[in-house]
Amino acid sequence: MTTQNHPVDHELIEAAAHVARTRCCGDNHTMAAAARARDGQIVTAVNVYHFTGGPCAELVVIGAAAAQGAYELDTIVAVGDRGRGVVPPCGRCRQVLLDCFPTLKVIVGEADRVRTVLVADLLPESYVWADHQLDAE
Repeated sequence: MTTQNHPVDHELIEAAAHVARTRCCGDNHTMAAAARARDGQIVTAVNVYHFTGGPCAELVVIGAAAAQGAYELDTIVAVGDRGRGVVPPCGRCRQVLLDCFPTLKVIVGEADRVRTVLVADLLPESYVWADHQLDAE
């Protein structure tokens, strides 16, 4: 686990919070996510709840970013509806984020204790999918 401090992107938190306040309505959309691409662009999305699991907001924002041409994400945050604030990614999302963006920064923590950590710090001693793929030759 690294101990490097990364600045907190408060604009990104507010973007996700705005979507959570204005777009998360009812039981199907309860979480919002915002990601900042390396070029500075902010992409937002909401989860799609379904009894079979449905995709989390973090996974939807990856697809939304790609649809907008943002393939290199720098930082991501998820915010819950009903004023729940910043919510850390679930285990599945942590693994997907690590596999897709191994240097991604993730905003976690509560209220005045939010902080930015590397996604690898959220999954110490983790399986890294890319490390186990055959080299394309």
